[in-house]
Amino acid sequence: MDELLRLENLELAYGQVQVVWGITLAVPQGCVACLIGPNGAGKTTTLNAVVGVLPVKSGRILLQGRDVTRERAFRRVSRRLALIPEGRQLWQRMTVEENLMLGAFPGNLRRKAPDSLARVYSMFPRLKERRHQAAGTLSGGEQQMCAIGRGLMADPVLLLLDEPSLGLAPQLVEEVFALISTIAQQGVTILLAAQNVNYALSVSQYGYVMESGRIALEGPSDMLRADDHVREAYLGASESAA
Repeated sequence: MDELLRLENLELAYGQVQVVWGITLAVPQGCVACLIGPNGAGKTTTLNAVVGVLPVKSGRILLQGRDVTRERAFRRVSRRLALIPEGRQLWQRMTVEENLMLGAFPGNLRRKAPDSLARVYSMFPRLKERRHQAAGTLSGGEQQMCAIGRGLMADPVLLLLDEPSLGLAPQLVEEVFALISTIAQQGVTILLAAQNVNYALSVSQYGYVMESGRIALEGPSDMLRADDHVREAYLGASESAA
C-alpha cells in the first residue's frame, strides 16, 4: 500500500534536551498504526512534530510523498492532517457546535462544514443533543467525542490521536476505541499514540513500541501482542485495567 506518512531518522528536542532519537516509521494509506509505550517515551512529542507544532531537529517528515518537514502547521492542516490532542483541549466556555466548527476553520474546509457537521452528528448523536451546551459542562467521555468530532470536521486523510482514553472510565474506554474502529472503516488513515496497549493493538494493524525516545520494536499488531517483552511490560497491566 502507498505510504501516507513516513518519518525518516527523526530527531526531536525541547531546547537543548533531546527526547526523540532517530526514529523511522511509516503509516500506509487506509491503515491504523499505533505508537505505544510508557509515559514519557516521546509519543506525544512525535505527533506534535508530525502536525507541525514542534520543529524538527533533524530527519524528514513525508506526507503523501511530499516533504513537509519545514512546513508550518496551518499548511499541513490544509493537506487534511488533523490531531486530536492529549487532554482534548476544548474551548470550555464555547458550545459543542462552536468547538466543532473550529475544526473546519481553514478556508478550504468551510464550504464543506455543513456536510461535515451532519456527518459528525450522525456518528455522535449525543453531541447533537448537546450542541448548544458549553463544552466544559460535558462528561469526560462526551468531551472526548467532541474532540474527535472536531478533528473529523477537517475531513482528514490522516488522523493523529494522542491518548484518546486518558482519564476515562473503563466502559468509556471501550466505547472510544470502538469509535476509532468505525472511523477507520470509513477510510480514514490513523496514527494512534496510547499507553493502553491492549486496546491500541486491538484496533490497529501495525504497531511501534517506543521506549526512551527510540523505536524499540515494531511489527504487525498480532505479532506484538504475542511478543514476550510486550506482554510482560505492557499487556498484563493493560488487560487487568481494561
